[in-house]
Amino acid sequence: MRTNFVIPVFALLLLNLASCSTDSNQKSAQGPVSFPVNTAVKNSVTVHREYAANIEGQQNIEIRAKVDGFVDKIYIDEGSQVSKGQLLFKLSAETLNQQVNAARANVNVIKAQVEAAQVEVDKIKPLVQKNIISPIQLKTAESNLNAAEAQLKAAEASYLNAKENLAYTIIKSPVDGIVGSIPYRVGSLVGRSEAQPLTTVSNISNVYAYFTLNEKQLLQFNRQLNGSSIAEKIKQLPEIELILADGSTYEHKGKIETINGMVNPRTGSIRYRAIFPNPSYLLRSGISGKVKLPSTQHEVILIPQKATYELQGKKFVYLVNEENKVHAKEVSISDALKDNFIVKAGLNEGETFVVDGLIKLRDGMLIQPIDDMVAQGTQSAAGENVLSQK
Repeated sequence: MRTNFVIPVFALLLLNLASCSTDSNQKSAQGPVSFPVNTAVKNSVTVHREYAANIEGQQNIEIRAKVDGFVDKIYIDEGSQVSKGQLLFKLSAETLNQQVNAARANVNVIKAQVEAAQVEVDKIKPLVQKNIISPIQLKTAESNLNAAEAQLKAAEASYLNAKENLAYTIIKSPVDGIVGSIPYRVGSLVGRSEAQPLTTVSNISNVYAYFTLNEKQLLQFNRQLNGSSIAEKIKQLPEIELILADGSTYEHKGKIETINGMVNPRTGSIRYRAIFPNPSYLLRSGISGKVKLPSTQHEVILIPQKATYELQGKKFVYLVNEENKVHAKEVSISDALKDNFIVKAGLNEGETFVVDGLIKLRDGMLIQPIDDMVAQGTQSAAGENVLSQK
């Protein structure tokens, strides 16, 4: 009984060993595993970087009272679109009207004095010529005339000043634009010393987008441009895009106009100003967004992100040598561009690297390289077959 039990167990072990040997021989017969590879080449790529921006109207004009007075009438409302010269506010003018009347009366009085002094000069002149009276009297009369004429000029200046102050009670818009908030109401006392303006009129037919670059970005930016002056470099800058707060891209492109001449010592940044057309008044002063600035980099190597793996904060690729063996190599990445990385160092032009399936690789492993384009075509065909089967 015991002998009969041992023989079947021994036979089962022999069958398992034979099966393992067969599987091993089959895998060896299959050869190296195929992996898609690509060759590193240098190209020119355009990278878009985004910078936070503040939007301001081309003109933001504070409307202030130049004279003290009560708000008599308000002709506009907050958010109204106004034209240059349109009436905005009217201040009470009783006191200023009285000042104008008094200044006008004073002018008339002094005019009469000038006329009287002129008559006196005209009367004395022939008498002096006939030596009837002393020339001193003529000089005295002419001096009185000059004094009266000077007083008349001063009186006329006061009159014009009073009229100007009266005109300041009628407040008009200096530009085309949109009316901001109106903190005062009819009956409010306003004047030149008030901290708040009557309102603000923003000319937003064009808007400015202000954004900043740090010193490193500024140096990289300037090195890409040719020209002996800032103005020449600015002319070469491409148009830029504006990303709105809802994530949408503004329909009109803008242009960088100025670059501040000084770096802010506290933040280490420099301010740029771009202008965007705003024909539909979609953009308003005070909103925020992001400017999308294109930057062209020449002679760089672009690799798919899936062709890299990360280890302890560093990125690596698998290079393929002439014997079709792979070895890991660290690469330095400068930028990400969609699904690709721009390699700054570690990968040379002409070197072959594995594109996909890195998780299956080990250093020194022998593979069967397949051109990545061919591999993609095979996968695409396989996908089409699967779809047709359905």
